Amino acid sequence: MSDEKEQGINWPHVEPLSMPTTGVWAQKRRLAAAMRTVIDRLVITNAPEDKIREAADALEYFAGTLGGYPTRSKLWGYAESSTAGNVAAFFDLSPMIGLANPLAPPITMHPKNDRVYGEVVFGSAYEGPPGSVHGGYVAAAFDEVLGFAQSLTGSPGMTGTLTVRYRRPTPLHTELRFEGWVDRVEGRKIFTRAELRAAGELTAEAEGLFISIDQDRFAELLEKQAEQERRRRSAEED
Repeated sequence: MSDEKEQGINWPHVEPLSMPTTGVWAQKRRLAAAMRTVIDRLVITNAPEDKIREAADALEYFAGTLGGYPTRSKLWGYAESSTAGNVAAFFDLSPMIGLANPLAPPITMHPKNDRVYGEVVFGSAYEGPPGSVHGGYVAAAFDEVLGFAQSLTGSPGMTGTLTVRYRRPTPLHTELRFEGWVDRVEGRKIFTRAELRAAGELTAEAEGLFISIDQDRFAELLEKQAEQERRRRSAEED
């Protein structure tokens, strides 16, 4: 094993669905699922003005209620006592796979042998061309799948480049299947590839280059981001 690999961030492998399903985190997932449904229905509803106003009033009320409680760090959240050191919390807040994040479709991912497989159904909120998933969301999903695949090396890094080739429109409201794998590793560079299929038909494929970084450098980046977050919160409170 090279020195570079030994110095990589040795994150433990975590299944995205391994978060506890009781207590406050279960309710976060429930709330996120409800918000996800609201988002999906909002973009296609023809409800009358009074019903839209009623929904908006309710959401504004609950947004204000939640705003009255302390916020937790999302930069390195799984290290906080509120999650008892559970690294899975970091993934449960992901904008692509996080069941506690209403922005996530969400993608369900699992490894098998040396590959990663992901299943997802994109709703109306993710529409680009008529009846099709917006290309930006396809790219973001590939980044997540490839990121999960490169973590299997034991020395994961950050996205360096991402190249997506769109073969045909990717349909909405259809079960989609991703397959990702590590193509090769050259020092700190991790080369990955993935495919996206709908009903067995290839709709897009991607190649990603990830750069493994050492623990000291990663800790430095996290501290810098944490400081920026503290300043932002302080400014909001003033």
